[in-house]
Amino acid sequence: MKFSAKPFLFITLSLALLGCGPSGPSERPLMEPDWLEVSDFIAPGVPADFGDTDPHPWAGATPAHYPIHGIDAARYQGLIEFREARAEGVRFAWLKATEGGDFVDPGFRPNSARARAAGVPVGGYHFYYFCRSAAEQAEWFIRNVPKTKGDLPPVLDIEWNHTSPTCQKRPPAALVQSEMRVFLETLTKHYGTRPVIYTTIDFWRDNALEGFAGYEFWLRSVTAPPSERYPGTHWTFWQWTGTGVVPGVRGTSDINAFRGSPSAWQDWLARRSQK
Repeated sequence: MKFSAKPFLFITLSLALLGCGPSGPSERPLMEPDWLEVSDFIAPGVPADFGDTDPHPWAGATPAHYPIHGIDAARYQGLIEFREARAEGVRFAWLKATEGGDFVDPGFRPNSARARAAGVPVGGYHFYYFCRSAAEQAEWFIRNVPKTKGDLPPVLDIEWNHTSPTCQKRPPAALVQSEMRVFLETLTKHYGTRPVIYTTIDFWRDNALEGFAGYEFWLRSVTAPPSERYPGTHWTFWQWTGTGVVPGVRGTSDINAFRGSPSAWQDWLARRSQK
């Protein structure tokens, strides 16, 4: 969920995170970027079913070490062919649902329906906006993301957003943590399962999240495994690229690994999916 350094990769999910203002879905239409061929972007350390347009020279614990992978996406990936994606190894998907207190991603509703129809576990994520209260944002997410049996737990995507045209606030760590708990506890009560927290290296460090207990983490680290960038932290999901190529997905996509075996993945789904 970071901006790619390569100009032609403007179609990545990261662009969906450029800020939150008064604009609505009608001003941010669903996109349909070009298809890319996995075979053109094969790279060492990348799982065989996927490619990467800007791969890292992985060593040690590579993404291919993990058997369970999934995507996260937003309107910039357009309509996703989830049957093809599932056939080629996509085992879960989180889709951008809301941002701040006034934006709904137009890709969430059609793509979540497509994922469910294809048998891909799917959930929604909320991109946090530091110029609205956590209570407002939790209410907005609940209003726009129905509780659906079998869906993945919701995700709080919280990171600094220095490119936002409307809000570049960086509250102190104590306030960040207290507002996070308001948002997370509100969603837990509504959906019956604790949200997952997605974040980045700098946000993790600046807000002392190594001491934020009670929630599972989904960590971004595109140049090393999380154990090197978040030392001593137990993680459940690892976002290992923002420039992946995935069958059934237009343009580039974030790709994520689950920390565990196929049987552990099934156990996790049984415990953590919405009931």
